[in-house]
Amino acid sequence: MKLLIAGDWHSDLHEEELSRSFRRLGHDVIEFKWFHYFTDASQHAGLLSGLLQRIQNKFVIGKVIDLINQDLLTLALAQKPDAIFIYRGTHITAATLRNIRQQLPGCVLVGYNNDDPFSPTQPRYLWRHFMAAIPDYDLMLAYRHANLPEFMQAGARRVELLRSWYVPDRSHPVTLTSEEQTMFKTDVVFIGHYEPDQRMDYLEAIVTHGHQLRLFGPTKYWKKPLAHSTVLQHLAPTSMVWREDYNRALCGARIALCFFSKLNRDTYTRRCFEIPATRTLMLSEYSEDLASLYLEGVEADYFRSREEMLAKIDYYINNPDKASQVAEAGYRKVISAGHDIDSRAAMLMNWIKEETGKHHASIF
Repeated sequence: MKLLIAGDWHSDLHEEELSRSFRRLGHDVIEFKWFHYFTDASQHAGLLSGLLQRIQNKFVIGKVIDLINQDLLTLALAQKPDAIFIYRGTHITAATLRNIRQQLPGCVLVGYNNDDPFSPTQPRYLWRHFMAAIPDYDLMLAYRHANLPEFMQAGARRVELLRSWYVPDRSHPVTLTSEEQTMFKTDVVFIGHYEPDQRMDYLEAIVTHGHQLRLFGPTKYWKKPLAHSTVLQHLAPTSMVWREDYNRALCGARIALCFFSKLNRDTYTRRCFEIPATRTLMLSEYSEDLASLYLEGVEADYFRSREEMLAKIDYYINNPDKASQVAEAGYRKVISAGHDIDSRAAMLMNWIKEETGKHHASIF
């Protein structure tokens, strides 16, 4: 099957890994990236022109947005893919999808993103094109259960739940060298962004309780909170860890924490697959959704309060054999349950084939 994947593509975690996965499954992949429409233009533009480019990207308006949509339409008509998969289609308009549908009636249009476009915390200006185009996709993929009925209410033709995934050659057990242990070995690690929820209080409690903590995440978001914390100041400045270092940071910890994004109303996160895939014990904020994926105290563990989190950290630090047993069971579960990217991509292709069959039936 010929598949066109369109997206911002500023990260190699999302569109790039999906492209690799579809190719491994034997499909032809055409790539359309709109991140460079802004970066290339800004590099060769003056100060004012560069500012205008950033404004167009942020507010999704202007001539660059028009050009992106025109180029996507042109590429689709030239390549005639069987399906177009648009990742986080904030920049793609309903008019473009309607043009593609009119001129390529057999092409299946699929939309997906991992953010929550229906969250009241999301800026409406960013999502207005995406929201307006929902009825023009053949298949909308929801990251979380809460979005399933919301997409239907917004006019979606079909909605399916597509959870995030882990990538086996990114997330896997490794033995750290002595140098790497100096960088990453710890009792507890949290890798993620800052949000104004309970996580600062919980992280402070871990350090106050006497456990070693490592913290990795975007510097600009953690800078102010850490500066105001006498307990966690020593962890500043934080830094991001990517690819092999991200994997080593998980493998170097006895326990890896998960907090959910309240801004996105999450009940699980991508790390809920990446942590077990490294054979590291996952201790996560509790949700019924996540507890349906991993048995509590058997394949992962959960906390519902700061006190429960501290008690379970104490228990696993003092009982390393039990920690290893749960981590091993979680590792086996994440593999056997098909939470890897190729399994997700194969499931998606089955849905696309179902939609292709509907298109052919309507044409003939």
